[in-house]
Amino acid sequence: MVSSRFTFYPLFRLSVALATGIFLSDVFALDGTYLYALCFVFVLSVLLSSIFYFSKTYRIRFLFGISVSLSFLLLGGILFVISLENIHHEWDSDKAVYVASVCDIPRVKGKTIQATVNVEKVKDVATGSWKPINKQILLYWMPDSMQPPLQCGDRMCFRAHVGIPMSDADFTGFDYGQYLQRQGISGTAIVYSGYWRKLLQPSTPTFKMQALMLREQIVKKFRTWNLEDDVLAIISALTVGDKSKLTREIKATYNAAGVSHILALSGLHIGILSMILSWLFYPLRRVCGGKWIAGFLIVGLLWGFAFLSGLSPSVIRAVTMFSAYVVASIFSEDRFSGFSALTLTAFIMLIYQPMYLFDVGFQLSFSAVAAIVLVQPKLYALWKVDNRFLRYLWGLMTVSMAAQLGTAPLVIFYFSRFSTHFLLTNLWVIPMVSLVLYSAVFLLMLTPLPFVQHLFARVVEALVHVQNEVLRWIEHLPGAAVDDIWLDIWGVLLVYLFLGMTYYGFLRLTVRRICFALLALLAVVSWHSLSIMSNAPRQGIAFYSVRGCPVVHCMADNRHSWLACTDSLPDMPRLCRALSPHWNRLRLETPRLVAGDYTTSGLSMRNQIVSYAGKRICLLSDNRWRNKNSSRPLSVDYLYVSKGYQGGIEELTSLFSMGMVVLDASLSDYYQNKIANDCVRLGIPYLLLSQKGSYRILL
Repeated sequence: MVSSRFTFYPLFRLSVALATGIFLSDVFALDGTYLYALCFVFVLSVLLSSIFYFSKTYRIRFLFGISVSLSFLLLGGILFVISLENIHHEWDSDKAVYVASVCDIPRVKGKTIQATVNVEKVKDVATGSWKPINKQILLYWMPDSMQPPLQCGDRMCFRAHVGIPMSDADFTGFDYGQYLQRQGISGTAIVYSGYWRKLLQPSTPTFKMQALMLREQIVKKFRTWNLEDDVLAIISALTVGDKSKLTREIKATYNAAGVSHILALSGLHIGILSMILSWLFYPLRRVCGGKWIAGFLIVGLLWGFAFLSGLSPSVIRAVTMFSAYVVASIFSEDRFSGFSALTLTAFIMLIYQPMYLFDVGFQLSFSAVAAIVLVQPKLYALWKVDNRFLRYLWGLMTVSMAAQLGTAPLVIFYFSRFSTHFLLTNLWVIPMVSLVLYSAVFLLMLTPLPFVQHLFARVVEALVHVQNEVLRWIEHLPGAAVDDIWLDIWGVLLVYLFLGMTYYGFLRLTVRRICFALLALLAVVSWHSLSIMSNAPRQGIAFYSVRGCPVVHCMADNRHSWLACTDSLPDMPRLCRALSPHWNRLRLETPRLVAGDYTTSGLSMRNQIVSYAGKRICLLSDNRWRNKNSSRPLSVDYLYVSKGYQGGIEELTSLFSMGMVVLDASLSDYYQNKIANDCVRLGIPYLLLSQKGSYRILL
């Protein structure tokens, strides 16, 4: 029976224990100080497991499974702490001179260039000697006309302050510093023009760097086809996983349609490629040993494709899973070989890198594939279809429903939205993506025939155009997405517990299993109700650390709120992307934008001075108050200084009596330090949003 199969899936149980250990270590913020204690308990647990295993008493043997699970739970904690310690580094508080090598393809980010670099060493100020570091940071540098452009594999010397980005998880639901840490990044830095130079001796390219450089060559080949920018961006994303050229509008369209996952090279694309290869090598199965030869060729070509795509974590994850599935299918025709391959892949990846557990792509991929493997056959069996086309259509629908069921809690948690037209979207996108991928592969094969290749490139361009236009149409359909929803991490876990108990009950309906499912549902409802009560709207004011978007958020206790902006044309899409999870968690309606003089019940804004709930906030983003005097200073609770103001604080003391100065993240480091020093000298409290993160005052 199916249920008995799960009982005897030891690797599944061990994988769950391993993941639980990693998760709990993160929840309780374990660091290197706990490492020896964890190792001691782990060794003790392994010894107990050995004793229980060799015991002849059944009741004691029963404890073997518990002790083994505990051992792997502790192993997960140990691996997490070790990984965290390998990433963590105490950087100098002041600027220092570093030598680093560029680890990936530099990308233009506004006025700067961004790349991950490996910091090799730092110069000791006291002795002048070099100390090794070997840590990766995210580096932004400004172009220098005196220096040649940096490429992947180049080495550079630079002077900058390296630090860790501040957390803002309480407001945005996204901790950028923690995100970088889980990507293996130890810090960030910005280097101004004139403070870096390219070294003559390049670094020895790693295997991954070679893969990235090869991927860049393929993208350059795509550019020779003279495709439109949006088409080139999508082709690059679908074929080799290069998403650097995707515009904000394209991402928004695919996200609103619920198919943003197809822009990230992952399981869907590797699955399509695997199907192509299986079809090509199917005749080999008719010869002696052909099954082994075909499997070897498929696995080899899949890993070759992973190399061409730059060995990104999502591709490695998908290729590992499909490789395990191909190997499992050689030894067994059991349909549960897919679940075994999934479990084995997760286990290997978490052992290799525990931080993968917190990767959004990792979570979405495994939840989607697990749902497809376990749930889709049950859904497909509900309707017996004789017509071949309808059977194919029903298969696509059940795959889409299963994947949506598996990923919905995570999508709501990370993106605060649920796409209602996912069936329609996936029925269109999956065949179209397959067709675009087939066409792109064929287009590359036409390289020896440049004239024919350029003609066929127009066909591929037309296919992508049709795909985009249909998705834009779906995006604008009524009720395309539900945005006013939110789940916290514990709510997500409880929802998955309910789904697991429900699936467990459907395998064999018993009173006990139905009770388990109902209890899980009760836990979900209870936690959600508690979350609503604890996050009820409260009157307050918030300053957000969203770079380039200075606003003051005035919140009422009736779900209404206002965004008082210093800019007449604020970047509202950026604000919504960053803050919608925060607004949804507080059960707030979409805030009303106030960009000029405005008056309503309880709030007014005149000449960039906001009055709300007895508090007065002056928005300082230009020089309108410079070189002015007043015999009676105006009392303001908060002076909110953002980019555009070029003066100091002392010259404003004759105009304003300030309770606190709030410095926005849009200010340059120079102006932040200048105004902060003025505040210290004048005895005025100040707040740096770039260091503190967003700041909320309850009224």
